[in-house]
Amino acid sequence: MSSPETLPPLESALTCCPRSRVKRAPKRASYDRAPAYALIDRLKTAHLAFVEEGEPRIIPITAWRLHDNLYIHVLNGGRLSKRLAAGIPLCLSFAVTDEWVMSKSAFHHSANYQSLVLFGKAEAVTAADEFDAAFAAMINQLEPGRWDQVRTPNAKERKATALFRIPIAEGAFKSRTGGPNEEPEDLALPVWHGTVSAG
Repeated sequence: MSSPETLPPLESALTCCPRSRVKRAPKRASYDRAPAYALIDRLKTAHLAFVEEGEPRIIPITAWRLHDNLYIHVLNGGRLSKRLAAGIPLCLSFAVTDEWVMSKSAFHHSANYQSLVLFGKAEAVTAADEFDAAFAAMINQLEPGRWDQVRTPNAKERKATALFRIPIAEGAFKSRTGGPNEEPEDLALPVWHGTVSAG
């Protein structure tokens, strides 16, 4: 199996299909990889959704990026590992609210946010070099150079860990910035409006 460094590059933009096209406030959408990758790298926490036995499931999970792939790790041999290995369709979301938008009307209160929804399927990582490269990327993103300082996984830890690659191919990024949208007749109301940090 090829290592991440030798995998062919994907198209410059995310694939947009009917299920991934942003329909509400489409001007806030982007299919460029740059803002999507920046959000993944910032958060490293996704919500992983799939259907099991006809019912929806959603699981918060650590997800990080190396080149054009997401990586997630789970218990080897566990329920989720088996489902991912079966190639079930997946949906992953990343989202963060940076500011609350305070309006002079209740209706126009909003949020300044960034969000990303991706679709795909997981592929099991079996090659030792890709296993190490993926985990080194994660740990070095937390602190540059840390992988070279810590003990690498031993045989028992490797056996207990199932690593999966999810190619970043189809999805959409969406965001909002700026202040409140006000109705002209509300501008004279003696109520403060603006943005406040959500952090």
